[in-house]
Amino acid sequence: MFAKERQGKINEMIRKDKSVRVANLMKQFNVSIETIRRDLEYMEKQGYLTRVHGGAVLEEVNSRELTFTVRESKFLKEKQEIAKKAAEFVMEGQSIAMDVSTTNTEFAKELKKRFNRLTILTNSMTIAHELSDMQDYTIIFAGGIMRNQELCTVGELTENFISQFHIDIFFMSISGISVTKGLTDYGAGELQVKKKMIEIAQHRIVLADSSKFDIVSLLNVCPFDQVNRIITDSKINENVLEKYKANGIDIL
Repeated sequence: MFAKERQGKINEMIRKDKSVRVANLMKQFNVSIETIRRDLEYMEKQGYLTRVHGGAVLEEVNSRELTFTVRESKFLKEKQEIAKKAAEFVMEGQSIAMDVSTTNTEFAKELKKRFNRLTILTNSMTIAHELSDMQDYTIIFAGGIMRNQELCTVGELTENFISQFHIDIFFMSISGISVTKGLTDYGAGELQVKKKMIEIAQHRIVLADSSKFDIVSLLNVCPFDQVNRIITDSKINENVLEKYKANGIDIL
């Protein structure tokens, strides 16, 4: 088999499974490890894949974000599953930060079912409104410039306000998770809010449905060592899950 034909088949495999392993490719094509490494190196330079330890992954770069109302209806069951898992890390009376996201909105609904007394810091009007009927919740809304479509606040006023607090856990939403690029997202305003919430929190937990894995969004948020764990749904591909765990990333 010629190199171009083999590389074409590797490209088909990685688009189907989102990742490939060097050992499996060696067996399938009956070639040496050096041959497969050369193939993957060439394909990475051409932009077909990204090499990682033991293989390669497909990473799609998304530069556009769907509106809040469109995202709200997507992967709803997965977000509800994530919310239930995330609530297991919360204790009565704790202080929690949540940035704007449809996943965190579902998480807020779950918190209401389980806890009577919490302090919530958020820049999301939707989350603040969702929790406003909880008599013993302290809702701290970070004011600032409102992003109308997202119903959230951003900007220097919001960031300075957030900087005043010390929070037990920050539950962070994210748009892209990549072995090589870390955690990524879209809007620059929301990005700075996330960074401030990371700074003030003792623990940071990422909430992301399985569609966010092997995706690279427009802006870097932080590397994996700045968060304690990632919580996702049970539909995540086992090969994808093992790839991240093999790189020392704690995923529940």
